[in-house]
Amino acid sequence: MRLEVDADRQRIDRVLRRAEIDVAFLALHGRGGEDGCVQGMLELLGIPYTGSSVLASALAMDKLKAKEMFRLHNVPTPPYYMADEASLADLEDLHGSFGYPAIVKPRHEGSSIGLTKADDLASLQLGIERALEHDSWALVERFVRATEVHVGMLDGQVLGAIEVVPKSGLYDYTAKYTPGETEYVCPPRLAPTRLRGVMNLAERAARALGCTGAVRVDLLVTPGENEYVLEVNTLPGMTPTSLLPKIAEHAGMDYPTLCERILESASLHAAGTTPKSRRRSSVRFVDDDLALLRKAANE
Repeated sequence: MRLEVDADRQRIDRVLRRAEIDVAFLALHGRGGEDGCVQGMLELLGIPYTGSSVLASALAMDKLKAKEMFRLHNVPTPPYYMADEASLADLEDLHGSFGYPAIVKPRHEGSSIGLTKADDLASLQLGIERALEHDSWALVERFVRATEVHVGMLDGQVLGAIEVVPKSGLYDYTAKYTPGETEYVCPPRLAPTRLRGVMNLAERAARALGCTGAVRVDLLVTPGENEYVLEVNTLPGMTPTSLLPKIAEHAGMDYPTLCERILESASLHAAGTTPKSRRRSSVRFVDDDLALLRKAANE
């Protein structure tokens, strides 16, 4: 038996209290889903789940802590600083010689929500204010002129990579979710040796955070032979047109097989936690961004 549960706390609570669940297939975006909250609940209930552990999920969702882990493990990432509401009073001094353009984003968010490219002090302040509508902290990151490449991984192994080319020049929420706004090139237009280096860097980034299962690592590849890790996604999009399925398809893995492989890797991560004895059933947590997944499954 399969149950689909939208990410509503009361609905999740009711379903889990009534059903005997063997495994949870997580297809969530944003806070409450990607950040370890649902994963922690499943650990307590003894229900194996897909994706990364509570700790890895929390680290990857927290852009500041992820960057600190990257630096600790010598994984290159664009320079950055943090800003909150109090920072706006002396923003010019805080920004100093950091330079423009700069990218501003909320500390804890997904799907490029609240992202701004700032070209001067006025747009920087507006960008921080916009980011603070979604979070109590904003991450200000140096803009790097580069090709954006996303690497897909499954169970610690690289499946391949894809190049994203947004028409606007910025891979923001509109570019990600508006059909026709972004061109996708698979494999990326990189020399084989350069591509191997990019994939190796993606593996290092995922290991630095302790990520497992299906993972997507977003990187910047510059003409000057430098690569930077932007972030690691512990629950990458899983609609048939999302990046990870595109990468898997190019690697010879069709969509149903990819879903089965992800499900096979479901587990508990907390030390000493064992699965509870249950009837044969499963639950899939989904959110509104993945409504296409349900539609595709019925076509």
